[in-house]
Amino acid sequence: MGRLRSILIWLALLAAMLVPIVAAAQSPLLAWREPIYIVAGFAGILALAILLVQPLLAAGLLPDFTLAKARKLHLFMGITLVASVLLHVGGLWITSPPDVIDALTFTSPTPFSVWGVIAMWAVFAAAMLAALRKRIGLRPMTWRKIHTLLAAITVLGTAAHAMLIEGTMETVTKAALCCVVVLITAKVIFDAKIWQPRRRVARGNRSQS
Repeated sequence: MGRLRSILIWLALLAAMLVPIVAAAQSPLLAWREPIYIVAGFAGILALAILLVQPLLAAGLLPDFTLAKARKLHLFMGITLVASVLLHVGGLWITSPPDVIDALTFTSPTPFSVWGVIAMWAVFAAAMLAALRKRIGLRPMTWRKIHTLLAAITVLGTAAHAMLIEGTMETVTKAALCCVVVLITAKVIFDAKIWQPRRRVARGNRSQS
């Protein structure tokens, strides 16, 4: 029974990540796009899909993975996420530099650009924080709070960015993926309870048996 549950969880996760990508690949809009633009677009879709698995790995919720292995894969997927964002933005820069400049300077008339740029900087900040964690010397709980906050901004910004764009992603599968990403991230953050104040127990108030 446990093995069947594990298989079903993995199948559901893969379906949630891959179905939107496959649906986007069937879009008739691709016929009018340049190859570099298509690559950039699918890099963005991949980044959104990665955001689904990241909180599950961080919390060690995926079956067949110890917490240590899950955290290592979380790091690898984080690097892949940054690479996907760079490819997404870089490809859009090649095809239309003025649009990217407007987005980066928050002067674009399209609202989805603002959310995309906010999510991008949050991703970069989270990655930089992870890379410099030991050098900065932050306390583990402080680092965890900042990293979690940046991850939440990334997820919300990316979901808003994706939902506001009318592009190659199919509407229903896109909305479903965005909702699942936001809900799972929110659940993991809520369950972690890292913002709850710790209770301090006075030395003289120890319970006696």
